[in-house]
Amino acid sequence: MELIDIIVFVTYCLVILSIGLYVSRDKKGHQKSAEDYFLAGKSLPWWTIGASLIAANISAEQFIGMSGSGFALGLAIATYEWMAAITLLVVGKFFLPIFIEKKIYTIPEFIKIRFSNNLKTILAVFWISLFVFVNLTTVMYLGGKAMDTIIGNGDGSIINISIIGLGLFALTYSVWGGLSAVAWTDVVQVIILMFGGILMTIIALTYVTPGGGILDGLAHVYNTVPERFSMILSKGEIITPDGRDAWFDLPGIAVLIGGMWIANLYYWGFNQYIIQRTLAAKSLKEAQKGIAFAAFLKLIIPIFVVLPGIIAYVINLDPNTGELLSVLPEGFTSDDGSILNDNAAPWLIKNYIPVGIKGLILAALAAAIVSSLASMLNSTSTIFTMDIYKEILNKNAGDKEMVFVGRLVVIIALITSMIIAPLFGSLGQVFQAIQEYTGVVSPGILAVFIMGLFFKKATNNASIWAILISIPVAMYFKVVAKGWLIYLPESTHSLFIDEIPFLHQMGITFLVTLLVIFIISYLEGFNDDPKAIKLSKKLFYTSPSFNIPAFVVLIITVMLYAIFW
Repeated sequence: MELIDIIVFVTYCLVILSIGLYVSRDKKGHQKSAEDYFLAGKSLPWWTIGASLIAANISAEQFIGMSGSGFALGLAIATYEWMAAITLLVVGKFFLPIFIEKKIYTIPEFIKIRFSNNLKTILAVFWISLFVFVNLTTVMYLGGKAMDTIIGNGDGSIINISIIGLGLFALTYSVWGGLSAVAWTDVVQVIILMFGGILMTIIALTYVTPGGGILDGLAHVYNTVPERFSMILSKGEIITPDGRDAWFDLPGIAVLIGGMWIANLYYWGFNQYIIQRTLAAKSLKEAQKGIAFAAFLKLIIPIFVVLPGIIAYVINLDPNTGELLSVLPEGFTSDDGSILNDNAAPWLIKNYIPVGIKGLILAALAAAIVSSLASMLNSTSTIFTMDIYKEILNKNAGDKEMVFVGRLVVIIALITSMIIAPLFGSLGQVFQAIQEYTGVVSPGILAVFIMGLFFKKATNNASIWAILISIPVAMYFKVVAKGWLIYLPESTHSLFIDEIPFLHQMGITFLVTLLVIFIISYLEGFNDDPKAIKLSKKLFYTSPSFNIPAFVVLIITVMLYAIFW
């Protein structure tokens, strides 16, 4: 890091803090209400919603983790982004109208409206725990490790101080301004991270061939590893650097019609720190336009969160054998010499980005990390305040008290995750690891929401039992039955597949949970539940301002899969 890089990075920090603190200020004679703090006064326009959705989504998990998966798996990991574009349209069309009509603050609040307060409390505690002990800590650890690689020696010496710095940076404006400060700073953050990320990819491409050039570099990368530009993997098509068959991470056509839908619908439809932006919209129409805008941006993201990983892989291939170099450059190996995929993006930034630009790229990385931290902190605070404190601890709490509690929770959640984050070791492909462990709980929760939204006969008891059963079912496939054992006639031999792809595990768990809800609801009388959602054609009407961009996104997505099939 040269002086110019430091100046660029510090300038970014000052701009974000200035915007955040300016938005956070209380207008003369007006004190923040709970709606102001947790839902930005329901005043967000579509472009702010779209930008904020992307800024909240792209964290170290994507910027660092997905680049690592690009290094290991190739372009196929981009299915999380491109399928998410379609998922967003589904959420905007079918889920969001119901959420906004019910005027909810949090996703657990919908469970109270549809099922019961007990189930709502169970899920509220679950989500708070997930945000604090998994999401926040993972983002902080990856962010700290990236900073250690880029501006340190890669030996872990500045991970802790980086974690503290990133956390305090997110805290400075999010704790005071709430969602409004988070959302409006996200607009600037997403511009910086997308511009910086794409610039990083462009510069990296110029180093791939001796003659330089972006198009020549891209052509060389594609021609060198064409198999890594396949979106639908076959068994044995790609073997990761650690010797794993990539098909088990992304099992062929299942990314289009299988468990990928479970992962995406859960994340984009029922994840508080994502959906909270849409609940803060001026209107349903504005929220849907914002979702369509975010869907379009999702199609661009693989350019700077996946392609850099593939570029890093090609750079480190032996030109004579075409095999990955046995001794990789500094910053790519751990103490025991094993490959750390998630160092791909930081390694590119440190070694190939020129002075001056490096500060901008570092700002983009910080923007991805800080915006997600701020979003998660705000959502943790919202769920605790509205679903735990207001509902259980103090039902008479006023706006001033709820805002105070919300700010206090932000601080406590941040300190807790700061303490835990340094304990995280290497997770290999961290993006994949997070998807797999989230996949243990997400299918059951998604099934409850889907049935709650669209199945009028679903009962509260059925939903509680379904969630309780879904976790051991998922753990059975993940831990106990690690594969399918198919007994064939004695004349042949038994076929044993060592592992069931986790996307298949998620799909099976989801279907089992749906069946449990159906059966228990049937046993309880199979009558329309008194709290069932009243659906109508009018409720799901969408204007041309959503339909036209949605159609364009669908066409582009189909073309991308057709090209990279």
